[in-house]
Amino acid sequence: MEDAFTIALPADHRSCAVFSSPHSGRDYPAALTRSSRLTLRQLRSSEDAFVEELFAAAPAAGAPLIAARAPRAWVDLNRGPEDLDPALIAGASRAAQNPRIAAGLGVIPRVVGEGRAIIEGKLSLADAERRIAAVWRPFHARLASLVAETRATFGVAVLFDCHSMPHDALNATPSVWGRRPNVILGDRFGTACDRWVIDLAADVFGEAGFLVARNTPFAGGYITQTYGCPRRGVHALQIEIDRALYMDESRVERSAAFAEVAARLAEVTHRLAAIRPRSLPMAAE
Repeated sequence: MEDAFTIALPADHRSCAVFSSPHSGRDYPAALTRSSRLTLRQLRSSEDAFVEELFAAAPAAGAPLIAARAPRAWVDLNRGPEDLDPALIAGASRAAQNPRIAAGLGVIPRVVGEGRAIIEGKLSLADAERRIAAVWRPFHARLASLVAETRATFGVAVLFDCHSMPHDALNATPSVWGRRPNVILGDRFGTACDRWVIDLAADVFGEAGFLVARNTPFAGGYITQTYGCPRRGVHALQIEIDRALYMDESRVERSAAFAEVAARLAEVTHRLAAIRPRSLPMAAE
């Protein structure tokens, strides 16, 4: 289903980077808005609003950009399809302890921001599986093909998984140079990409005026963990941008600073798309 996502392909595919925005979807199904006890603005509190716009320079920089259309409150594309919450989905089996599911943040979320329940009662297992089939599977099939095609073309693929984070999420984050960071890079503590990838990304964001921290409080989710396999030449890095930089979080609207932040991130995107390994194996003598 193409309507599960949008994809912008470069006219000149010259980059080993792939950009994804799995949480910026804002096509809210009528079935969700009718059944939810929450207002649309409340439902949007879990949305990474406008992130696909912040990284929209990717195709001009030679890299593809895939972005969700369906909202996170409907299907969370950064969870595994097996991450079903038995507190929400009738008939879902109780798997091993999973803190995200316990918090209501499974592949079909039970809550949005501030722990607000999306609906009363439960969904059927068949309803959950229909959502996954219509939204989750086509998005990941296309993302996997983009990564595989890029790896085949360039010998390496670097997936930048782009997100935004509530400003309040940074309250407990250790300060950097006496200030709170506004960009968090997550590589699953070194398992999802080689060190040169996160080092280069940190330099690029830092030189653009952002304050960068690594892996705390966000080290990367399902996408980073699943797609990142450095020994096979596929690197994945999660990028989290502080929403307070560019939007009014309570109103879910672009702020007056949006254009300036978007311009800075366009330059960041161009530089990330130009990424190349800092060191490659030496040829045999």
